[in-house]
Formats: sequence, structure tokens, C-alpha cells
Amino acid sequence: MERATRVEEAGVSSEVVARAVSGPCREDPSGEAVVDHRPWGSFERLCHGEEVTVKIIAVDPGHRLSLQRHRLRDEYWTVLDVPLLVEVDGALTRCEPGDKVWIPRGSTHRVSNPGEVRGRFLEIAYGTFDEDDIERLADDYARDVH
Repeated sequence: MERATRVEEAGVSSEVVARAVSGPCREDPSGEAVVDHRPWGSFERLCHGEEVTVKIIAVDPGHRLSLQRHRLRDEYWTVLDVPLLVEVDGALTRCEPGDKVWIPRGSTHRVSNPGEVRGRFLEIAYGTFDEDDIERLADDYARDVH
């Protein structure tokens, strides 16, 4: 299997990530994280800032997200608890807990969970964050693709 783009290979240091997430973050007025359920699992948005948004994404066993790309944001993923399959620009990599992946804006990407338990990863999105900034290229759940 080919490797996904690792953070270090993209020239992104852990200091850059730490600085980005230490900036101001808007939260839901109730102080609670925003949870959104999807056909493949769910995500919990922990904070949403002007330049950075942080989510924990949970993928149900045997499911995968759509093959997609974004025009307005880069993404930095950290696999949290079980191995996940990550595809970036056609390269498929089995990522273990603790592995980090950099996804530059414009890159096609998806994640799938081949395991038997729900798997989670941390997503830090850099740039203008908008849930409508998803160009779906393929989808297992009959959602619109462009």
C-alpha cells in the first residue's frame, strides 16, 4: 500500500498545529459540542474559529466517508483509537492510532473503517470552514455527487 501524505512530509510541524488550535474558537452558546449524525457515523464539532475548526469524527464499522475534496480548507487528521484506511489522491494507507495525515485543499480524500468497532479521528481544518465546501466525487449513500 502507498502511504498517505504525512504531516512531516507536507512540511507542517507540530508547533504550527499547536499554534493554530490555540487561537480563538467559537463554541455553541450552550457550551456543548455540536454533534451531527451522518450515514457513516457522526462528528462532534469541538470548536469553530475563523481560520480553524476542530472535530472528532467517528466512522462506524464497515463504513466510509464520501470521496471528496475541498476548495477552501486544508485538513490535518490524527487517528485516535483503531486502525483506519485513509485515501489521499488515490494513495491508500492503513493508519494506526497516533498516525497523522495532512490533506491539502484540492486533494481527493476519504477515510474508511474496515474494523469491527467504531473508529475515531481528530480533524483540524485550516481555512474557511463551510460544510457546503464538499465536492463529493463518489458516495456509498446516494448523496449528490458533482
